[in-house]
Amino acid sequence: MAKTGSSVAETMAVNGTDVRERVLETASKLFYARGVHAVGVDLVVAEAGVAKTSLYRHFRTKDDLIAAFLRREDEDFWSTWNAVAHENAADPAAELDAHLAWIGERAGRPNYRGCPQINVAAEFPQADHPARKVAHDHKAEMRRRLTVLAERLGAGKPEELGGQLAVLINGAFVSSGMLDGREAIPLLQHMARALVAASCA
Repeated sequence: MAKTGSSVAETMAVNGTDVRERVLETASKLFYARGVHAVGVDLVVAEAGVAKTSLYRHFRTKDDLIAAFLRREDEDFWSTWNAVAHENAADPAAELDAHLAWIGERAGRPNYRGCPQINVAAEFPQADHPARKVAHDHKAEMRRRLTVLAERLGAGKPEELGGQLAVLINGAFVSSGMLDGREAIPLLQHMARALVAASCA
């Protein structure tokens, strides 16, 4: 008798494949492409090829799965940020330019659907929703890092410049669908330089 998709997946799990990662990887792709409200648990388990009980073994609710998706995106974003910061640790101006280069490249991709944290926050107006909290913490951390960078750049009001740069980056994420892929990076870099120059004058 042929095995069903779920039983095959369960056998793979026994043989070492991580069912939790399989579910999270599948859910992440679906949530990002279609939005979290449009994707149900039944679709996730069907696409992942696992039993629904396996999903609930690792994620108590769909909300927990959504929060895990955002934490996964969060880790990917900061991993890139940390690598760029390390490469430009001695030069804050070069670091800011480098951050805006990789962020602009990301925002300029034809298949880019915007920042996942902003997307999910827009779908959940409840401030206490676990996914919205992850999104809020992500944006607060980005502004904190940009404020530290503004201090290193010698800004007269580093908190204000950090906030301006955060608005600039988040604006690029929201506007990604209207940007030509070739213009995203220079637009971000030129605007940031103007903000820095005004703050340091």
